[in-house]
Amino acid sequence: MLHSVSVGETLAAIPLVRALRHRYPPLPITVTTMTPTGSERVRWAFGNDVHHVYLPYDLPGAMSRFLDRVNPKLVIIMETELWPNLIKALHRRGIPLVVANARLSAHSAASYKRFSGFVSDIMRRITLIAAQNEEDDARFLELGLTKNQLEITGSLKFDISVTPELAMQACALRRQWAECRPVWIASSTHEGEETLLLQAHRQLLTRFPDLLLILVPRHPERFRVAREMTMKARFNYIMRSSGEVPSRSTQVVVGDTMGELMLLYGIADLAFVGGSLVARGGHNPLEAAAHAIPVLMGPHTLNFRNICSKLHEAGGLITVTDVPSLVRSVSALLSNEHYRLYYGRHAVHVLYQNQGALERLLNLLEPYLPKRSL
Repeated sequence: MLHSVSVGETLAAIPLVRALRHRYPPLPITVTTMTPTGSERVRWAFGNDVHHVYLPYDLPGAMSRFLDRVNPKLVIIMETELWPNLIKALHRRGIPLVVANARLSAHSAASYKRFSGFVSDIMRRITLIAAQNEEDDARFLELGLTKNQLEITGSLKFDISVTPELAMQACALRRQWAECRPVWIASSTHEGEETLLLQAHRQLLTRFPDLLLILVPRHPERFRVAREMTMKARFNYIMRSSGEVPSRSTQVVVGDTMGELMLLYGIADLAFVGGSLVARGGHNPLEAAAHAIPVLMGPHTLNFRNICSKLHEAGGLITVTDVPSLVRSVSALLSNEHYRLYYGRHAVHVLYQNQGALERLLNLLEPYLPKRSL
């Protein structure tokens, strides 16, 4: 059983689940989530190849009944969802629990320390934590984990790739949508960002009249809001779900479909990754980096601090702070191909340099899984 609470954790889990299915074909896999968007991503990625259910609230009776029904032989929790009653129930039943791709911010660690006795008791019941980096490793040790419960594997988020099939689809869609015009994408946007991005796009159109913006809100409930904002701002737009092909006069495509973000990145010349111009902590820039295109983000990148630091240090990430700086950066990238290629090349290089977490994690999981047939 693998638990990924929502979209971000589910995206990180996809390569792991695919690798487990490849290595252990007869192994039944149950994926649990807590949100409808996470559930949609599971269904999009695996269809009926895995069993999906929602994990119940962390109440003793509910967890006991759930485990009776699912009867897992191994439980993997993505990132750091520490559910006390689930952890206690698994320990009581002798079911191994592995926390994969684990991270622990300084803020979260400080919060946990206020309940050090309780947290230490929970920690000792976890079989293994596969931490993303040395900082996370040290914080888990401070909370009571022992060295033999901890391994540093790196971040699974680096273990993504553009498959040949996806590259072909993106190439075909680019020819169909915008063969001879520039395209930029603003992805995973939140309340307060779409307005700023549309203002920037209006200014950019004065210099690049053929420019196409693909605007993809983070959550499905914002699809309608983004459409209304785009319409109110008097842009010529279409919805991705309509199946229409953008005409030469189309200025904005509102991405209102699930599971297509990697494809849409593939037709863009550059990407702004949202949740970062507003204080939401930012979203994953590596999906854009995988396409070797420049990545822009606002200053709020707490959720991906280490990844963004690596990208920034390597010249693979441009930080913008407001509409004027966003317009300046996008203009510079669109008007200078060498500058654009430079940032795209450095972004994808960071991705390649830091891959390998998946293989390390699979090796750690091997003792808890059935023997592979040769």
